[in-house]
Amino acid sequence: MTKKIILTFIISIIIASSSLADLRVTPVVKAVKNVSPAVVNINTEIQVNRSHFSNSYQSRDSFFNDFFENRPRNRNRKSLGSGVIINGKRKLVITNAHVIEKATKITVILKNKKEYEATVVGVDSESDLAVLKINTNTKLPEIKISKSNDLMIGETVIAIGNPFGFSNTVTTGVISALDRTVKSKGITYYNFIQTDASINPGNSGGPLLNIKGELIGINTAIFSKAQGIGFAIPIDKANKIIYDLINYGEVIFPWIGLYTQNMNYRLVNYLRYPGKKGIVSVDIENNSPADKAGIKEGDVILEIDGQAIKNTRDYYNLIRNIKTYDNLNIKVWRKGKNVSFKLQALSYPFGKAENLAYKLIGIKIKSNRTKGVLINEINPSSHLAKIGARRGDIIRQVDQLKITGPVSFKKAIIKYRQKKSIVVLLQRGNQGYYITIKMKQ
Repeated sequence: MTKKIILTFIISIIIASSSLADLRVTPVVKAVKNVSPAVVNINTEIQVNRSHFSNSYQSRDSFFNDFFENRPRNRNRKSLGSGVIINGKRKLVITNAHVIEKATKITVILKNKKEYEATVVGVDSESDLAVLKINTNTKLPEIKISKSNDLMIGETVIAIGNPFGFSNTVTTGVISALDRTVKSKGITYYNFIQTDASINPGNSGGPLLNIKGELIGINTAIFSKAQGIGFAIPIDKANKIIYDLINYGEVIFPWIGLYTQNMNYRLVNYLRYPGKKGIVSVDIENNSPADKAGIKEGDVILEIDGQAIKNTRDYYNLIRNIKTYDNLNIKVWRKGKNVSFKLQALSYPFGKAENLAYKLIGIKIKSNRTKGVLINEINPSSHLAKIGARRGDIIRQVDQLKITGPVSFKKAIIKYRQKKSIVVLLQRGNQGYYITIKMKQ
């Protein structure tokens, strides 16, 4: 009898210990265990040019180096970041654009300590996203991708990355806010997820997970002043950018041919529109998808694919998230009636770029013998002319894009055509000037 009691007691202790162990295996523990093999450490080497001349020129912009004869002394500087494998078969990794900025060599280190060189598939500085390809024939682990359009404030999230070189570091928190706008280094980022999970520079590019261990965002440490605040790019927004970077090497802003402005008191009265919010089509490009669908100037855009459009920000955010050749259903208000249209988003015709540049910023360009493009003709009534630009000036950069010739200039005009203003680096003689230009829509 005594032996049976002792045996029963031992068994009960084992069962209790097992139960306690099970309690320790929380959803966070399970999520981290499943995802960690797909989280990578990104090590980049950056070649730094040292000149005998003052670095003040180089700190302004690299194009000044063209005007001074010097003897550069090169050295490599290393930096660390994070990334996550989204396709193990194709060996594709997502990270932040700023993690690999100016990198001359990229090394990806897996959790098992194996190291591989990686090449850049595509980079988009405006969204701070980049896609890399790991150079190996071995199939790699990958993360499960979820969605971010149903996230809840207060929902538990998990951030994994490599802060300060400490690989696979885990922090947890909650979603503090959604649809945040963050400004950093002259660039405005939209629709960010805000979390109180700690995100440091080394975490940049790593995954933000839901409690099930699914990818809902890409962590970014662009806001250097943040303390106790982290930001992540929602995966729904990232998906479109990733698709474009993989398929085209750059982000394609789809062409609808519709220019809009926010509703105001004067337009409400003029159109006799019963609502207060919305956007109005103010220009339709000839032979554009919107033109062919039958949308007209003065139409009030109510919905696109069932999503209410309250202002131009809603409109541009939605357009940024659609892909070229996506079919769209657009509902408009026209003279007291709701009318629906169907159209297909296309890529902007490259042949229209020259006329577009004259329409938006009032210039015609021609090739320059070195870098950039020459202003060959300028509209005297344009904003660019009014602030002092003139024929013969050289355009070296448009927003984030370096201009190497007419092709890159036209690509820049097409890419930024929906913006209200752009920053242009203008060269006159051996001097460079950053100028903000208002775009005429």
